[in-house]
Amino acid sequence: MMQLGIIAKPTEEGFQNAKQKGLNFLELCINEGHDVEEFYRNRQHLVKWKNEYGIEVGSIGRWKSIRIDQQGQVIEEELEKCYKLIDVASELGCTNFVSGCNYVEELSYYENCSAAIRFFTLLVDYAKTKGVKISSYNCRKVNFVHNPEAWKIIHGHVKELGIKFDPSHSRYFGGDYLQETLEWGDRFNHVHLKGSLIVNGQRVDDPPAGLDQTDWKTFIALLRAKGYTGGLSIEPHSPVWTGELGEKGIDYTIDYMKKLIF
Repeated sequence: MMQLGIIAKPTEEGFQNAKQKGLNFLELCINEGHDVEEFYRNRQHLVKWKNEYGIEVGSIGRWKSIRIDQQGQVIEEELEKCYKLIDVASELGCTNFVSGCNYVEELSYYENCSAAIRFFTLLVDYAKTKGVKISSYNCRKVNFVHNPEAWKIIHGHVKELGIKFDPSHSRYFGGDYLQETLEWGDRFNHVHLKGSLIVNGQRVDDPPAGLDQTDWKTFIALLRAKGYTGGLSIEPHSPVWTGELGEKGIDYTIDYMKKLIF
C-alpha cells in the first residue's frame, strides 16, 4: 500500500507536524551545503523521535553534490558522505537513499555514463549490506541521470538501481511523465508530489499537488498498474504558497491524495 509523507527538516518539530497531519513518514534531504557529520552525530535523536511519534523515515537523499571529478573518477570524500547517510538510513529502518550524478562537460556522454555506473554501483553494493535501496532522481540539478535515454544505459546496466520520480521535472523539461511512468514505473522506489503550472510554455509556479495541472488520478492509477507500493512524498516548493497559505496547501494535498490512495 502506498504511504503518504512529506519532506521536512531533521528536527523533532518535523516529526510532530507529520503526526499532527496524519502522515506516515518524513523524507530527509541532506543536500550539498548541509553538514553530513552533524546529521550523522544526531542520528540517535532521529531514532528517538521516530519511535516516540510513530512516524517513519521513508527516504533520505542528497541533492546538488559533485560526485565525479573532471577526470571521470568518483570523488572519495563525496562517496564517504553518501555511505554515512546510508548508515543513518539503515539505523532508522529507512529503505531508500536518493542520489544524482553530475555531468562532466570535458568528457563524452559515454564516459559520463560509465562514471555514473561506477558511482551508483558502489552505492548499491554498499547499501545492499545495510538493507537500503539506491535511487537516482529525475531532478535536473547537478544531475544528468534524469530521463529515459540515461536510464536505458545506466539503469539498464545497474539492475538494482531504482528511480525517485517527480512528474514536475518531466513536465518542465518537455518530457512525458505518464509515458515515463508506464515504461519505468517498475523501477520507481520513491515518488515526489510537487505541483507544476505551465502557461504558454513558461513555468509559473509549483502550487500544491492537486491544485496544479498534473493528472494525478491517471498518474496514481499508473503507479498501481506498475505495482508501486512505495512512498508518496509531499514537496512544498512554491514561493507563493508559504506561511499560513502554505499550510492550507499542504492540508489540501493530504486530503486530495488520501482520496486517491484510499
